[in-house]
Amino acid sequence: MEVARAVTKYIRISPRKARLAAGLIRGKPVDFATSQLMVSNLKGGRLMLKTLDSAVANAEVKGDVPRDKLKVLEVRVDCGPTMKRAKPKNKGGRHPILKRSSHFTIVVGE
Repeated sequence: MEVARAVTKYIRISPRKARLAAGLIRGKPVDFATSQLMVSNLKGGRLMLKTLDSAVANAEVKGDVPRDKLKVLEVRVDCGPTMKRAKPKNKGGRHPILKRSSHFTIVVGE
């Protein structure tokens, strides 16, 4: 069984929010997963759709597998680097603001 994967790194969305979109497509056929991400109203869904399309294209070109036979085998959202910012508070203090990023990995196969 041939598998193809696509990795997108340094996406500016919190991993916790992106995992909501990942849960929609885990273990589903590719056509169903694509339609799920298109109609979902999630920012992570739009970003994950690009990675899914890339994984499908890799499978079609390298593995010579038609799109309708593909299934999403693995969806992983890992933490990327965190940008640390600060918001001023009273008496000269500061409050940390953490701008998180994510790495997406999608594996498709028959």
